[in-house]
Amino acid sequence: MAEKKDSMKCTSCGKLVVADRNWVEFRCPGCGKEKIIRCDSCKRLENSYRCKCGFEGP
Repeated sequence: MAEKKDSMKCTSCGKLVVADRNWVEFRCPGCGKEKIIRCDSCKRLENSYRCKCGFEGP
């Protein structure tokens, strides 16, 4: 269970999103393989994120 909880961090800021209500999870638009997690704050502020494949998004 600890492994799952640790993997539930915002890709942009690293915040744990488990208790957050408005976070999202999706596959990288660039490679389609890596999981991207965004907390509500980073979504609203349009903070950038970077996938391991090099894709960068808002």
